[in-house]
Amino acid sequence: MTKQQANWSPYDNNGGSCVAIAGADYCVVAADTRMSTGYNILTRDYSKLCKLADKCVMASSGFQADVKALQKHLAARHLIYQHQHNKQMSCPAMAQLLSNTLYYKRFFPYYSFNVLGGLDNEGKGCVFTYDAVGSYEKVGYSSQGSGSTLIMPFLDNQLKSPSPLLLPAQDAVTPLVEAEAVDLVKTVFASASERDIYTGDKLEIVVINADGIHREYMDLRKD
Repeated sequence: MTKQQANWSPYDNNGGSCVAIAGADYCVVAADTRMSTGYNILTRDYSKLCKLADKCVMASSGFQADVKALQKHLAARHLIYQHQHNKQMSCPAMAQLLSNTLYYKRFFPYYSFNVLGGLDNEGKGCVFTYDAVGSYEKVGYSSQGSGSTLIMPFLDNQLKSPSPLLLPAQDAVTPLVEAEAVDLVKTVFASASERDIYTGDKLEIVVINADGIHREYMDLRKD
């Protein structure tokens, strides 16, 4: 008789989708609020967005316990930075810190897939997209999570960012105005929630611009 043993994993995937779009003077970061495991919904009202600085918001999908640990670590590092420099960390600086933090844990990674959105030092929108071990890229728009395979082709079709191989380097920010970007985000999530069982319930949208951070919500399908 073969010996049977339970395979235990330190990780889980709680699903959900995140999107960020950078514009000329704004950034839109959005995520759904469903948290699942397997075919069970654990909660329909869990925010995947985390404000890291005044003009910097992170959206994370993957294993939400690791995400929470990562958010706490970044908050502590940001507090130390503020005490040392007497100012908030910029979005590009936070992007590098997040990359370093993930890479430091590469042999037992935070199982989190992040998009970071905000405004840079010139007030222009910027989006950074990550894998679980800290490899990151500055882009005009990005998506992570269980619905990213449905959302990303949609965004590519609508926004078509210039090739990074073009010389001179082209600006990655999208040509849309703020209201159009918010409408596009609502459309992609309404579409993704029809096909991805881990995306749904409610959409949380954060818009970062010169006036600060503005939040809005939209209902998605609940089945």
